[in-house]
Amino acid sequence: MTYRGRIQNRVLVLDSEPDLPDGTEVQVDIRPTNGVRRKPHSGKPTVGKELLELAGSVEGLPPDASRNVDHYLYGHPRR
Repeated sequence: MTYRGRIQNRVLVLDSEPDLPDGTEVQVDIRPTNGVRRKPHSGKPTVGKELLELAGSVEGLPPDASRNVDHYLYGHPRR
C-alpha cells in the first residue's frame, strides 16, 4: 500500500486519508523532488535552543527537582 504526500510546515500531509488503524507501523521513503531544495535555515533560534538558554537559571529548587517534578507539582511518589 502506498500513500503520497508532501511536507508542509514540517508536518507530513498525505494526499488522501489513510484507512489505517491506530498503532499501525509505517515507513516513510524520501523521494527526489526534481531539483527542489529545502529552504535554508532562517537563522532564528529553535524553541529547543531558546529553552536551553533558561537551563539552570531558576534558583532555590531542590537538587532532585528535574527528576521528581511530578512529586513537587502533583504529589506523586518520588523516583
